[in-house]
Amino acid sequence: MPLVRIDMQAGRDAAQVQKIADAIHDAIVDQYGIPERDRFQVINQLPAGGIIAQDAGLGFERTDGVVMIQIFTQRGRSQNAKQLLYQAIASKLACAGVVPENVFIGYVENGPEDWSFGFGQAQYLTGELAVPAKN
Repeated sequence: MPLVRIDMQAGRDAAQVQKIADAIHDAIVDQYGIPERDRFQVINQLPAGGIIAQDAGLGFERTDGVVMIQIFTQRGRSQNAKQLLYQAIASKLACAGVVPENVFIGYVENGPEDWSFGFGQAQYLTGELAVPAKN
């Protein structure tokens, strides 16, 4: 049950934004085996200057087409699983028109106690939801 925040500069039309959101979700479904309807995304389009994303010293330039992705998910997946996810996201976003140097991903892990799906309850802890298996 990842929660995905997607930030990009304003200027893309609704169809482009949907393609980007779908590409990210499809990569997570493919790599982690989550259900198709286990989709929680927050999409923000920020004004010019609302995103600063340099190269961290890697020697390349990003454009104003950068897409910053934060993935919040249950801890326990291997480093290899995460690497495969990052590659799948970049590949699927390339098909949606986002060049690889403009894909920035931050990955945040947490536990079952860190999720509430409503009603002020931690449903993984109460047993209303099963803790997802790690793929």
